[in-house]
Amino acid sequence: MQFLADFLPAGIAMHAPALIVVIPLIMAAVSALMPNGRLGWLVTLITSALVAILALNLLGQVATQDVISYHLGGWAPPLGIEYRVDMLNIPLLLLVGIVGFLCVIYALPSVADEIAENKQALFYSAFLVCFAGLLGVTITGDAFNVFVFLEISSISTYVIIAMGAGKDRRALTASYNYLILGTIGATFFVIGVGFLYMATGTLNMADMAAILEQTGHNRVTQAAFAFIVVGLGLKAAMFPLHLWLPNAYAFAPNFVTAFLASTATKVAFYALIRFLFSVFHPDVSFVEMSFVWLFAVVGTIAMVVASLQAVFQTDARRLLAYSSVAQVGYMMLGLGMGTASGLSAGLLHLMNHALMKGALFMALGAFALNFGVRRVKDLAGMGKTMPASASAFTIAGLSLVGVPLTVGFTSKWYLVTAALERGWWWAVAALMLSSLLALAYVARLLSAIWMDAPPSHHGELMQRRLAPWMVLVPMSLLALANVYFFFHADPLVWLARSAADAVMGGN
Repeated sequence: MQFLADFLPAGIAMHAPALIVVIPLIMAAVSALMPNGRLGWLVTLITSALVAILALNLLGQVATQDVISYHLGGWAPPLGIEYRVDMLNIPLLLLVGIVGFLCVIYALPSVADEIAENKQALFYSAFLVCFAGLLGVTITGDAFNVFVFLEISSISTYVIIAMGAGKDRRALTASYNYLILGTIGATFFVIGVGFLYMATGTLNMADMAAILEQTGHNRVTQAAFAFIVVGLGLKAAMFPLHLWLPNAYAFAPNFVTAFLASTATKVAFYALIRFLFSVFHPDVSFVEMSFVWLFAVVGTIAMVVASLQAVFQTDARRLLAYSSVAQVGYMMLGLGMGTASGLSAGLLHLMNHALMKGALFMALGAFALNFGVRRVKDLAGMGKTMPASASAFTIAGLSLVGVPLTVGFTSKWYLVTAALERGWWWAVAALMLSSLLALAYVARLLSAIWMDAPPSHHGELMQRRLAPWMVLVPMSLLALANVYFFFHADPLVWLARSAADAVMGGN
């Protein structure tokens, strides 16, 4: 890992924790000033590449230093704001940076097809603000700044979802519903932070944890815990707080859906873990009870109920959106086990799910780009007319089911192993049932793609293809990663296990 820590100049590496957030914020303003969408895209592409490079450098630094504490403005915490990088949040920084870069490559033809030319530069500007917000949530060590960055990412997300109205007016209502529920979630979260400040007199999360360890917990901190769980649970689409997600994914621009499905709920899930383990403590009675009676139960219900809902969807993107709710349930189940094995399995599934859903939504976007299809039945014959995109969709779909030779099998195997360590046979049964339901709805999609005959007009519409390599390259990389990381799972398993050990000490 030393080469990752050393490949940037020392001055840049020293300020990498700040630059990874500051650069997208500054470049968002630059993108907004661009005279056309292509230049806005170029600014966004360069920015996302820089972020991915900085994330890799931070991985190298953390691997050698354990924890990076960056003091903004030269004010040491707890008085000053701290950016903190450790093994818990470095997987999320890598995920947002690398997947974000791949999604931006994909964006040019997709955005050109769905967003009016005079709005494209502003669209990319709003995306960069969302990008910066997600990175800020991940890296900050200040509880109030988590709220600030959550709102930065959320407000810009409402905008880029609503800009899908050029293709489907329902994007406006989807954005509005997300705005209302997102505001409720943010309000709950900031109330919880206020209660923590009342109990500790500080906003630095490490300082909060130290004070709570000395003073103990009372009803104020219990109330804070409840408000924070509800607020972040809504942002993470935790069942039954997921009502904003299906329409948001279904009617947003294809590029937005691919990016959000791979990153947004994952960052909120990380923030929940950060508060549960780094501010509160898993040995505290009300936190310990929440693992089994809240997260494990809710996760198990989500795995089954959301998968059942996906089976009956006729819109392909809504189907995958409900599938995402079920997959968040897998992560919640891993968290609910309350062990390092369970948490690392949940985090492993978080990373693997980003690979699956990124490829799936990119493939659906490719189908929509060429043929305007959205419904399951309209996917008929895509295996014949768009074999490369159909193959990528198939690989990622099989990974979603958990078929061997894909990363979906790896993370489900680790979840089953962790559940058996707890003696939770009911959780194993739920995992099997959810996987069977996933097989049912993925089979519907694959049957239409490979078994049904394509409409006769597809040959004419193929002439409309726009810059296909920009769609095919990132989509194919994500699809192939679903297979590659089955045979070479060690890097992802190491990241997930190191993240769990960072907050649980291997217990």
